[in-house]
Amino acid sequence: MVKICCIGAGYVGGPTMAVIALKCPSVEVAVVDISVPRITAWNSDQLPIYEPGLDDVVKKCRGKNLFFSTDVEKHVAEADIVFVSVNTPTKTRGLGAGKAADLTYWESAARMIADVSKSNKIVVEKSTVPVKTAEAIEKILTHNSKGISFQILSNPEFLAEGTAIEDLFKPDRVLIGGRETPEGQKAIKALKDVYAQWVPEDRIITTNLWSAELSKLAANAFLAQRISSVNAMSALCEATGANVSQVAYAVGTDTRIGPKFLNASVGFGGSCFQKDILNLVYICECNGLPEVAEYWKQVIKINDYQKSRFVNRVVASMFNTVSGKKVAILGFAFKKDTGDTRETPAIDVCKGLLGDKGRLSIYDPQVTEDQIQRDLSMNKFDWDHPLHLQPMSPTTVKQVSVVWDAYEATKDAHAVCILTEWDEFKTLDYQRIYDNMQKPAFIFDGRNIVNVDKLREIGFIVFSIGKPLDAWLKDMPAVA
Repeated sequence: MVKICCIGAGYVGGPTMAVIALKCPSVEVAVVDISVPRITAWNSDQLPIYEPGLDDVVKKCRGKNLFFSTDVEKHVAEADIVFVSVNTPTKTRGLGAGKAADLTYWESAARMIADVSKSNKIVVEKSTVPVKTAEAIEKILTHNSKGISFQILSNPEFLAEGTAIEDLFKPDRVLIGGRETPEGQKAIKALKDVYAQWVPEDRIITTNLWSAELSKLAANAFLAQRISSVNAMSALCEATGANVSQVAYAVGTDTRIGPKFLNASVGFGGSCFQKDILNLVYICECNGLPEVAEYWKQVIKINDYQKSRFVNRVVASMFNTVSGKKVAILGFAFKKDTGDTRETPAIDVCKGLLGDKGRLSIYDPQVTEDQIQRDLSMNKFDWDHPLHLQPMSPTTVKQVSVVWDAYEATKDAHAVCILTEWDEFKTLDYQRIYDNMQKPAFIFDGRNIVNVDKLREIGFIVFSIGKPLDAWLKDMPAVA
């Protein structure tokens, strides 16, 4: 029986291992983590992450061939294949601060694997890591190997949150990178045999280590670039009276371009896009390629510009001040169908409004008050460290209240900002919301999900990203 152990029970480790257990009944899978509350949650009815379909998969396998444990060393020692999916945050100090990946957690995992191993192992990189990490890990393992052989593989994660289980069941591709030596090829085959139990052979791509590591960064950079491209166009659409949805549709019908990832919005979020691009930028700089680094930096610059443009639009429209005014924030997660708030544009928008002394009332169907308060009081990049190493009990932000229903959030508000495209926001009773708001009542739709004409009939002043401007907004230009 093949034994697999995964270090790190987060958004990647948990769902990936659950699906491997479901699809490979003859494989024993253990997911280990040093966080006791996290493992307790994985073993309970209330899983630590929200992902459609995840509950069913975990319940089918847990206790049979899927185990969640804090006994990290025991399971690592027994495993044939060890996946590592630990945090790889962006460094905040020292060499490469603000760009380079911090490999502290990765390195301590590698040293622990070398310490406890008594048999040969295949070690698989699952976290998003910079190119050449495998080489560094390989050095740590071989220098501490006590005669045991370790093979390093890179098997990057291409999950999209909200559809992770579907993505795992039917992946576009599974990428496995390894050494071009006989032992390396043998290790690739061992991992390929696991995936081949449910993934068609032609979808399993094998490459060398560096190609696999770089493909992950490149894929995320290309996706983020598409969002920044359409967001850049949205600013031009507002200035010229064009409609970004019509432009994006016309562009997307070109089969060479395709329609996906062309929705203009308040900006992209998520744990990987910004981190991976910063990483790519740093790698380019380290390899003496400043022009390439500059090129990818622009993707993040446009994203930051889009968020600050949105805040400026809100403040400028409301007589240039939100001081003391209640503003309803609908949606805090970085996209619908996930409770994940990592790098969500809502953080920067809320901080911008708080900076102008606004009072915020926030509602998101999947995000807890504790999480929202943490996000609004944490420093940049802190979120990417394990919970017990994050600043304790954040100071709560006084001007923020978190409520459990959209009508409560919007009551007596001067404005509503829609920051996540949850389906329920499309079907709210906007007449009821309008009747209970201060007038003039504003809606700033950061996700282009509302019916603008209907809302204007009700009496709202509406701003939609990249759509022709309301007459009111033309008279109140936002200065970027």
